[in-house]
Amino acid sequence: MRLAILGASGHGKVVADAAELAGWDEVIFYDDAWPRLAKNGPWMVVGNTEALLQGLEGIDGVVVAIGNNRVRQLKQHELIVAGAKVVSIVHPTAVVSRHAELCVGSVVFGNATVNACAKVGNGCIVNTGAVVEHDCVLGDFAHISPNAVLAGGVRVGPLVWLGASASVKQLIEVGEHAVVGMGAVVIRDVQPGATVVGNPAKVFESRKS
Repeated sequence: MRLAILGASGHGKVVADAAELAGWDEVIFYDDAWPRLAKNGPWMVVGNTEALLQGLEGIDGVVVAIGNNRVRQLKQHELIVAGAKVVSIVHPTAVVSRHAELCVGSVVFGNATVNACAKVGNGCIVNTGAVVEHDCVLGDFAHISPNAVLAGGVRVGPLVWLGASASVKQLIEVGEHAVVGMGAVVIRDVQPGATVVGNPAKVFESRKS
């Protein structure tokens, strides 16, 4: 089985490693910096986005490995429109409940947990050691960074970035495009487009979504 990864970055290396451990036989990269960028660690970069779109017949699965939520959303949409078989990748040490829902194009990294009745939307990143507790909902193209914790019933809007080791109290809502800073402790709802930091988390800035 041959997996194409779009985005030859450090994040892409972790996706590739998880994919190999999950049973993909061959992993190749595509990146718009090709041909200047020819390798990503031990993996080859063989073309750009256009080359991938033109060569989908030889690919068994595709995943976008771009950390920027908006860019990841645009690239995944482009692939799906072109008929690519976009897949999700789950590291074998991750725990994803059989009663959870994992939508297309999402990645769940090592030692992460997605518990019962949680939903992970399209193109999400549940990073190393992150916890998505029961009944949480992650909107499309959200990024839950390493060791972040969502208590039960948290709702995370589309394109949210939750920083490393941040914690969100149960039943809280984090609005679309919001950013939660590294190590923040969120005990109140976060408005769309807001950036919150600290313990307890407070608004650092607001921006248009």
